[in-house]
Amino acid sequence: MSALGKVVRSGVGRRRVQTLVIGLATMMAVAASVLGGSLLVVSGAPFEHAFAKQHGAHLSVQFDAGKVSAGQLSRTENIERVSGAAGPFRTATVIPHSDGAGPEWPMTVVGRSGPGRDVDEVALLEGRWPAHSGEIVLSADSALIPTMGMKLAFPDLPGDPTLTVVGVARSVTRTADAWVVPSQMPALTAPGSGGYQMLYRFTDASTTAQIAAGGRAVTRSLPPRTAVGEQSWLTVKKNAARDTALYVPFLIAFGALGLVMSVLIVGNVVASAVGTATRRIGILKAVGLTPAQVVRAYMGQALIPATVGTALGVLAGHLLAVPVLAEAEEVYGTSSLTIAPWVDLAVIAGVLGLVAATAWASAWRAGRLRTVDALAVGPTASAGRGRWAARLAGRLPLPQPVALGLARPFARPARALAMGTAILFGAVAVTFTVGMGASLGQVMQAKAHDAADVTVPAPLPDFGPRGPAPERRTEADPAAVAAAIEAATGTGKYYGAATVRATVSGLTGTVDVIAFTGDASWGGYTMVSGRWIDKPGEAAVPTPFLAATGTRIGDTVTLNGLAEPVTVRIVGEVLDPRNDGMQVFTDASTLTAAQPDLTETSHHIALTSGTDVSGYVDALNKDLAPLGVTARAGGNDAASDQVLTLNALSAILTLMLVAVAALGVLNGVLLDTRERVREIGVHKALGMTPRQTVAMVLTSVVMTGLIAGALGVPLGVVLHGWVIPAMGDSVGLRLPGSVIAVYHAAELLPLALGGPLIAVLGALLPAGWAAASRTATALRTE
Repeated sequence: MSALGKVVRSGVGRRRVQTLVIGLATMMAVAASVLGGSLLVVSGAPFEHAFAKQHGAHLSVQFDAGKVSAGQLSRTENIERVSGAAGPFRTATVIPHSDGAGPEWPMTVVGRSGPGRDVDEVALLEGRWPAHSGEIVLSADSALIPTMGMKLAFPDLPGDPTLTVVGVARSVTRTADAWVVPSQMPALTAPGSGGYQMLYRFTDASTTAQIAAGGRAVTRSLPPRTAVGEQSWLTVKKNAARDTALYVPFLIAFGALGLVMSVLIVGNVVASAVGTATRRIGILKAVGLTPAQVVRAYMGQALIPATVGTALGVLAGHLLAVPVLAEAEEVYGTSSLTIAPWVDLAVIAGVLGLVAATAWASAWRAGRLRTVDALAVGPTASAGRGRWAARLAGRLPLPQPVALGLARPFARPARALAMGTAILFGAVAVTFTVGMGASLGQVMQAKAHDAADVTVPAPLPDFGPRGPAPERRTEADPAAVAAAIEAATGTGKYYGAATVRATVSGLTGTVDVIAFTGDASWGGYTMVSGRWIDKPGEAAVPTPFLAATGTRIGDTVTLNGLAEPVTVRIVGEVLDPRNDGMQVFTDASTLTAAQPDLTETSHHIALTSGTDVSGYVDALNKDLAPLGVTARAGGNDAASDQVLTLNALSAILTLMLVAVAALGVLNGVLLDTRERVREIGVHKALGMTPRQTVAMVLTSVVMTGLIAGALGVPLGVVLHGWVIPAMGDSVGLRLPGSVIAVYHAAELLPLALGGPLIAVLGALLPAGWAAASRTATALRTE
């Protein structure tokens, strides 16, 4: 082994604490960066690839067949801005009755002679395309469970048509729930209904403004109000990337914290190593090492643990990505999503490059030292620094060990600043994690709508296994259940909620229409803007619904797939991430003419003051038993997999940052106590006890921890105020102030005390070492 290699190995072996600090800090930064970078790729690349391969439609537009002809629509493909078009295709909204495959929900069927090629090439995943009437291809994203050979009946249509599933396919821009041959469409279209679908590709379609301009160019040549709905490919892309994109902002925050902390700690460790080894550097130069070799030696002492930490960080990033990529695989319908190798390579090169540059900047000082000057240096501690602080602290009415500890940071201000910065980032991470957990709790509370004291859940539909089915439960009469609740002693206010499925013109798939009987304004529905519904014909919708339909408060939308179309006016924007935000909340009387099935109604009850919940539930269940339903206390507050994953990831990354911060303090205090070993021996010779020695060492970092904690808490609040709205935007949700303003004055003080706590934890081991050192040994040390 060369002389330079021996110097590097010796330095790494002797400075075990510094080696551990560099390795852990680098591992933290690499793990968060690998995870965040991979999710950035996964959230966009699969959709972009599929869209390009299938020539996806930039805009799909639904037209009213009663107001425009197929010939008029065909001529729109020659309009300026349009680079390609497919259609017109006849469309219909139908309700299939399947042979035991699941619930009966409306779906949009399109008549196409083939899967297409130039615009929206539908990818066949299984089976074949329909060859004649009586056959149908289901979308892989359909609410039904696509099964080859399954029979779909349509008893609500004239002639009771029945179709056989011959294929499963997927449109990258989700232009339909199912496809049939054009000759089948008349049998699936009720008299006076149906429409046309046109699919367009534009010359410029990378922004929402360009898509809107293309849509206006198309509809300008047609009679007014013929377009009844549209869907942009950007909306579909955002929805597809929503599950993974949620993680990106907070991972970017943790990755940035980890990278900055790595750079600071590596720089501090190398600079401290150079500062405490001045005499050793002189000896190395005296035995023949050149300045460049000295610089490489100290860079190597930093790069070796950083390389090990990088390898462990890559492994940790891959392991942490498993649950998140599993959700992404469900979104894209694939089982092959992995971390791109170039992401690993980019993160490794970037982090090691930063470590190398930081170490070089600190080691350069060692290379510049003159050999004679370095050999002439004795003890490295500067006795002259901080004397004014020591004199000032000595005048305070404090025990002498405490006064000595308070003055110590002023003797080594650069080292105190480095320790304070590490504690600062640890306090920022803790504050941010606490706030994010509270914000996610607010979102889950909004999702659960569990403000009721007592809930009577709707009876679940029985889709029993094929063959002899168990005895079906008798459906409960909502009116009878409401009467029992009304008569119960202790009932304050209550409302009923039933969910039906409907379609919206221009959108594929279905939306949940939640119909309320009674006033549900107290039920825990958090408003983002506008107001809650207060009369028939009004509706409140989540943010993703507004984005998908291109509507805003005050606009109207038409619900199809019921006995007859229902038009509602949007009066409020509500926070509700369920069903990807595709929901409509309205009064049950709004749907009276549509004759929906509201037998599966849940009831939510607020009790009068002083009523015992368990006693009320027991008494009510006696009256509900003959009706086949059961009351229970409270609502549904189960957290989603995404929230659990986010909380687990943030806890792991925060613990890593706190550990790095504590090790940074440990490194600084260890160097300080080794430099002061003779001074500590003098104090012990003058009567300082081991307990007072521990107090002096711990006090030397408490003030630094207090200042870092006081600064870290507001910075953590600022970081939370940036990341949480960004996470909401990534999933198409606008968050109200109640979700963001989760910090309270009573919580901020304990969070600020986290700074000195981290400092004390890091200083405990060096303090114990200083207290246990023998006085005679310390006095002999030079």
